Amino acid sequence: MNFFAQVYKITKHIPKGRVATYGQIAGLISTPRAARMVGWALHLVDAKPEQKIPWQRVINSKGMISTACLDHPKEQQAFLLKKEGVNVEFTEGNYFVDLKKYLWKPK
Repeated sequence: MNFFAQVYKITKHIPKGRVATYGQIAGLISTPRAARMVGWALHLVDAKPEQKIPWQRVINSKGMISTACLDHPKEQQAFLLKKEGVNVEFTEGNYFVDLKKYLWKPK
């Protein structure tokens, strides 16, 4: 299974109302230094809508929504997370999620 397919497989397991970090996903697929590549893989999700991958549930290690993509901007990601019951705070021009409360902890 290639890297992107592994990212998608793990991301599909993040439950509604929880988030994971790019680095966490990278670590779960045994590539702990590939957080940016996880971001690239998720950036391509819109090209594969049939896979129904919850890309919005992956944020950075500071709890911040860090996408700069115009196809799915920060506001959209924040909206989708709020819709799933995740509290998203807007502070100083950025959206943040409390990782202590919402971080997914797979078994």
